[in-house]
Amino acid sequence: MLFVFNPKAGKGKIKAKLSEIIDLFNSHQYEVIIHATQYPRDAYEQAKKYAKSVDLIVCSGGDGTLDEVVSGIMESGTNVPVGYIPAGSTNDFASSLGMPKNAVDAAAMIMDEEMYDCDIGKFNDEIFTYIAAFGLFTDVSYQTDQDLKNILGHVAYVLEGVKRLLDIKSYHMRVETEDKVIEDNFMFGMITNSRSVGGFKNLTGKNVDMNDGLFEVTLITMPKNPLELQEILSAILTAEDNSDLVYSFKASRLTLESDEEVPWTLDGEFGGDHKLVNIENKYRALNIFLNTKKSITTK
Repeated sequence: MLFVFNPKAGKGKIKAKLSEIIDLFNSHQYEVIIHATQYPRDAYEQAKKYAKSVDLIVCSGGDGTLDEVVSGIMESGTNVPVGYIPAGSTNDFASSLGMPKNAVDAAAMIMDEEMYDCDIGKFNDEIFTYIAAFGLFTDVSYQTDQDLKNILGHVAYVLEGVKRLLDIKSYHMRVETEDKVIEDNFMFGMITNSRSVGGFKNLTGKNVDMNDGLFEVTLITMPKNPLELQEILSAILTAEDNSDLVYSFKASRLTLESDEEVPWTLDGEFGGDHKLVNIENKYRALNIFLNTKKSITTK
């Protein structure tokens, strides 16, 4: 097994549990290769390096660490199983699947070796695990200082996000899916395979199935006045598709074309500036260990 962990994620709590976790893995006959990430994309490099020579890759950190590991595995051309011990400040992916929050409990769940085949996404030539987004607030997670995130948690995101309210920007986009074409000015958009975004439940809508081959798509237009802004907020918070200002639908593939380069975020990390984006659902491409009896895999 390759066990790669981010020692700085979530206040570094994983370090206090390392001995117990490794002992658990060894007791299940795993020879463990341990690697603490040293720099950005290190988890990606390690996963790609070892994917063809190990039986399992376990990672611990935030959603960004998981994203790196999944990307490394996909690029290696293998389907080696993944185990995830969530240790970040938000952990949307783990929350969506009902994974244990306790690190040792999560490790024990992995050792049960019950497989769950989960959808992931392809963004042009890159892989993302659960969200690709643009617009208002989407750069908060990668521009918020890690130490600040560790100390303040969700409050750090909120404080950083409030600064953006005074400088809302919109992008004119043409969005094409397998069955519709939309053209409008959007201040925010997200293509997700998740029940939680930024720690908030139901932002992606109801009846989310994470291995049905479909993304949940939310596109929010630019409000023209405070009343429209209130309508948008109400639609989002209630997860009700009752506003012409919010496009909410499911799709397996999308093409988004804009008049100018748009900065994107993939699983909370900067995904580059793009005028043209092709997004495709990779149906059940991620083999992840999950106790489906205790976890919530459909809702």
